[in-house]
Amino acid sequence: MKKFESKINVDGLITSAADARVPVMDRGFLYGDSIYEVFRTYHGIPLFFDEHWDRLRRSAKRVHMKLGFSKEQLTQKIKETVEMTYAPDLGQDVYVRYVVTRGEGPIDLFPSPALSTRYVILVRELLPWSSDFYSRGLSIAISETRRNSIDALDPNIKGGNYLNNVLGVIEARAFGADDCLMLNASEFVTETSNSNIFFVIDGRLVTPSQNTGNLMGITKAAVHKACLENGLQTGEREIAASELASATECFVTSATREVMPVLSIRVADGYMVEFPEGGGEVTRQVRSYYKVHVDKYLQEHAHFSLF
Repeated sequence: MKKFESKINVDGLITSAADARVPVMDRGFLYGDSIYEVFRTYHGIPLFFDEHWDRLRRSAKRVHMKLGFSKEQLTQKIKETVEMTYAPDLGQDVYVRYVVTRGEGPIDLFPSPALSTRYVILVRELLPWSSDFYSRGLSIAISETRRNSIDALDPNIKGGNYLNNVLGVIEARAFGADDCLMLNASEFVTETSNSNIFFVIDGRLVTPSQNTGNLMGITKAAVHKACLENGLQTGEREIAASELASATECFVTSATREVMPVLSIRVADGYMVEFPEGGGEVTRQVRSYYKVHVDKYLQEHAHFSLF
């Protein structure tokens, strides 16, 4: 009987995770000099595949990297990797992360123009988040570490250097929280460690604007669109940390979390801002709107399945 096996594709060599190898001299390892995207499948259909490809190209442009392959070639490489996991035979949905490094070269910050990019495709079982995160909610805490400045590192480079976020999560866990909420140097809310965040403040559904320093999330964009289709207004603006105490609802969005309610936020002085268990009325509405939006997408893209 076939059993699911996680697989990794490194420049065309598909192996188990334990056997996958990237050279130590690869700049992705040495300097975090890489970009990546993550998507999940529903019934074998990769969600928002084109949007992820477009964002990868924008990241590549921002870091002056040539991808070295087309969307069609990437699609084929992903299909070949998924096939080796037995997911198509099992009808099992998967988590896919594809990484592009600038390649292997000497220890020198300046990347030689002669370098060839390396791709790595990780396909693993789609592991569900704890049901408690949906029935109750996520606890988050404002980290002491501030988000990288836009002028220092563009947050819309979805790159492999996550040390800023790692420090934030470590600090949040020390406070007993599940995840961190990162502020910028001006004390405005940016995002959590790897998700966009929404609030209901003064009866309006809002999310931090781009100029505060956060990723242009694909799921966030889908939430905006899903709400618009259902007559629920959303907005993007600067949200000061001092406003969090007046928020009545909160949720985060990402490719794998979808729409996940937030139960509490520990703010800088240790005060806890609490929200309804399992999300308030607006959060629940958004979750249902997003589900319908995804279902519609899957119907329209039924022809494009990795299985």
